[in-house]
This record gives sequence, structure tokens and C-alpha cells, in this order.
Amino acid sequence: MKVIENIGGAIDGGGGDANGGRNKREAVFSFEFFTPRKAAEVDGLLDLIGRLVAYGPSFCDLTWRSGSLATDDLTLDVAGKMQNVARVETMLHLACTNMPVQRIDRALDRIKDDGIRNVLALRGDPPRGQDKFIPVPDGFGSGLELVQHIRAKYGDYFGITVAGYPEGHPDVIGSDGMASDEAYQNELTYLKRKVDAGADLIITQLFFDTDIFLKFVNDCRQVGITCPIVPGIMPIATYKGFVRMTRICKTKIPAEVSAALEPIKHNDEAVRNYGIHLGTEMCRKILASGIKTLHMYTFNKEASALAVLMNLGLIGEARVSRSLPQRHTAKVLPVEEDQHHNACALEAEKKC
Repeated sequence: MKVIENIGGAIDGGGGDANGGRNKREAVFSFEFFTPRKAAEVDGLLDLIGRLVAYGPSFCDLTWRSGSLATDDLTLDVAGKMQNVARVETMLHLACTNMPVQRIDRALDRIKDDGIRNVLALRGDPPRGQDKFIPVPDGFGSGLELVQHIRAKYGDYFGITVAGYPEGHPDVIGSDGMASDEAYQNELTYLKRKVDAGADLIITQLFFDTDIFLKFVNDCRQVGITCPIVPGIMPIATYKGFVRMTRICKTKIPAEVSAALEPIKHNDEAVRNYGIHLGTEMCRKILASGIKTLHMYTFNKEASALAVLMNLGLIGEARVSRSLPQRHTAKVLPVEEDQHHNACALEAEKKC
């Protein structure tokens, strides 16, 4: 099933009339994971996914790692097992970095064979050692081109999601931490082009100022973007990770968040507890606005995301743990290159 159909009546007001059998006031949530570096880590990730699937997410997605064919196969194997072993509606990220069209189609054909019907189409980061994104020969230079290709070759089979940037794309955020009005409007125009080309869902980059996200949603509606816009929520787990992520994404940090973190930044437990509190309050404000979808960045850990959802009353404390059915040995090639892999996989790859 496509995610756009699965989230049904929980979509925000601009998302259409489909209710998918759900009550329109019911909030839904989803989880994101990143692909392990090694095949030996796949079983551990699938165990984690199995535990989280027991809480009833509307879907789960998996980040793409741009590397060799062996890296592709590892990612595709995990995605297939998410769909068919963990039995959760799966969305695969697909980025253009180092990917000629033949490899893109190889990945799309593979997930189609596995019954996966959802793709998050991204440009991706510049290849290692490059400051600007330059497409490989016979490759695509933007997420828009990738969306157009998927629709042209695969018709309506795939549900296509694209990235949204409440503060403007990192490439257009200046040294003052802001995108100019012109750059921001150009981003909205470009986002609408991706939707018009066939994208049916938007997931945002992380943010910590909820008002900025709500303004972004309203601005999207003003330019004619009517598809659902799902907020990407990152509960702060460690101070070091928070600083790294906000620097990479050029995310605005509200003064009250900085003030709360400064005296506790060396206390991991206090930082984690504050991150859960902040994430909960952000989500409450979003849900109160009428948007009933939340996308939780897990970074392959469960505690903070589950704590936020529990605080919101979206999951209960006493859920029976569900074991995964017996699975076959992963049919993947070993990934020999020690390619840089960052826990901020989604945010680092969400480029155009």
C-alpha cells in the first residue's frame, strides 16, 4: 500500500478527502532508520524494527547510502526484510549521488519485486571531496528529475515522497543563519514543481522552532501545495549529537532551547530527558494545529521516540513485545569500503 493511502484520514487539512478507514481525528506516527554499515548488523536492526512495529506505525522508512553495488544490495536487502519480514509498510530513500540511471532503475526494480510501493526521492549530498553536486554521467542532478523519471517509467505504482525545508534548504541559508526571502520563495516554488511532477507527500527536515514549521505549512498552502506535509521530529538524545545535527542542517536553535541545554550539556541523562520533554511539547503544538502525522527520527534507537509518543498518548506503556518470525540469512554482499556513515543520514542526504 502507498503511504499516502495508509495515513488516510490523519492527513492535514490540505491533503484531500481520503480517509483510509481511519477517524479523521486520529493521529498517526512513523519511524525512520538508517542502513547499517555492515551486513552483520542487519539482524540487530530488524530486531529493533520488529519491536517498534508492534506499536503500530503507519510506515517506516530507511535511508539510502551512496556507495558501491554492494552498498546498494545491503540497503535493498534491509528494505525488503522490513516490508516482508517485519511486515511494515516500507519507504526507501533513493538519492542521486553516484547513481547513474541504470543503478537507480536496478534499485526501483528490486523494491518493486519486494512489494515496496514507496520512495523518498532525493538529490543527495555532493560526492565525497566535492563542494557542489555534480551528477554522474547518465545520472540526475536534482530530486525533481528523479521524481519525473520515476513517474515516467513506473507510472502510478510508487508513492513518491520528497523533502521539505521549513527554514529553507541548507544550501541557501546564509552566514546569518537565515535564508533570504527570495531564496525561501524559490524553495517553495521548487517544492511545488516536485509535487506537480508526481510527489504525493512531503516529510520535513528536523526543526526545533514549531512556529517556523507551522508557517512553512501555511506558506506551502499559499503557493498551491495541497499534499500532506509531515513534520520530521528529532528528540534530542545527546548534546554532542544535537550540536552536530544542527550544524549540518543549519537549523535554528530557539533561545529557550539553548538556555535549557547549556547548564546540563555534560549530563547525558538530563539532556535526554529534556529532549523528550521538548519533543513532546513540540508534537502537542503540532497536533493541536490540526496536523495529525508525526515522523520520528530514531537514529536506530528506540527510547526517546517511544517516550515522546507515550507522553502524547499515542502508544501505551504495556504493549506486548512482538518477536519477528524466523528469517533467512541476509543475501547481501559484504561492504568492503569504510565509507563515512553519519547517524544524521536523512538530514545529510536530503538535498533538493
